[in-house]
Amino acid sequence: MINQQSPIRIGIINVSDRASAGIYEDIPGKAIVETLNEYLLSPWEKVYAVIPDEQALIAQTLIDMADDQGCCLVITSGGTGPSKRDVTPEATESVCNKMMPGFGELMRATSLAYVPTAILSRQTAGIRNQTLIVNLPGKPRSIRQCLDAVFPAIPYCIDLLEGPFIDCNEDVIKVFRPK
Repeated sequence: MINQQSPIRIGIINVSDRASAGIYEDIPGKAIVETLNEYLLSPWEKVYAVIPDEQALIAQTLIDMADDQGCCLVITSGGTGPSKRDVTPEATESVCNKMMPGFGELMRATSLAYVPTAILSRQTAGIRNQTLIVNLPGKPRSIRQCLDAVFPAIPYCIDLLEGPFIDCNEDVIKVFRPK
């Protein structure tokens, strides 16, 4: 178990050619931080990156956050569509020991209630050693919808990985832990 006195470390990666070049504001990354601030009662600190859609760089950043920065959770936004430059799921799969396809299935099912193009999204999740990696879409509204859907399972998944106990604001998000 990680020392409870230390803040939980959560990695946030916005995968975007334009945001990394300063052409677009990093709205997706800020949306993740805002959502986590609402969800979490446990003290936490972000490990943050805005990087271009380059598979090797995404993989390297995921490895750094998981192995070197000690993040129990890494959340990415962007790079999950069908275009040639969308390679976040491939980078995630390349660094994970186990894939967690239920996350992507639930996110797509949730998004389908809002837009028919949700079937084009390739969100996924996986585990690298003791770190859960979750790939979200890049649109801020979709980020919140997807996190609201999957986050109830995330603290228990991190428990199973022998990570830190994550205490959440039950008025905002109801997490599930078996008794």
